[in-house]
Amino acid sequence: MKKGIIIGIIISLIIMMIPFAIYIEKTLYIENKEYTNEDFGIQTYISKIDKDNDGIDDQTDFLQNVRLYLSKKPKYKSEYYAGGYPTGEYGVCTDVIAIAALNSGYDLRTLVNEDIKSRKEDYNIDTIDIDIDFRRAKNLKVYLDKNAVVLTTDLSKIEEWQGGDIVVFKGHIGVVSDKRNENGVPYLLHHANPFQTEYEEPGGLLRLEVDILGHYRLS
Repeated sequence: MKKGIIIGIIISLIIMMIPFAIYIEKTLYIENKEYTNEDFGIQTYISKIDKDNDGIDDQTDFLQNVRLYLSKKPKYKSEYYAGGYPTGEYGVCTDVIAIAALNSGYDLRTLVNEDIKSRKEDYNIDTIDIDIDFRRAKNLKVYLDKNAVVLTTDLSKIEEWQGGDIVVFKGHIGVVSDKRNENGVPYLLHHANPFQTEYEEPGGLLRLEVDILGHYRLS
């Protein structure tokens, strides 16, 4: 008799838990679901330029190269590299931009250096150093303000944020993902700190929204 009562109670509890389990499953699915431009009727931006003549437009090429660099899970380490670019094993936020741009046909090390020489006062730096200047977010902002397409910083205009765009924050820089959340706000591809395990963050742009200083497109 007692055994039957216990079994009945267990069955009742299981039945009672089913709606809750379904709710949790749906909630987790919604929170983790990834959306794309197509889900919001947004036309994906395709650049008319192919800087490195590899058959891939610059916007797509840059985004692919960002993913390729971050797929190697570089360790966060601020270190001076004389004579060129970091190897890829170690790096900081700006190296995501610089190395992906280099592999897309844009040598920011040289380009930023030339721009600094032509208008040093705009960069507000005392000593020009080709090996470090292009690896500072504040310098990249000055360069992009004049040499890239300047776009909105309003996240509510979701159609104007495209995968492969560059975002400069206060003391940080990252790249817009082609994945979006349920509201259409894109994820953020970036390298932020030594403790980072995921380099594509669903809440990155929203979390850092108040710190957004600029939004750019290479071409």
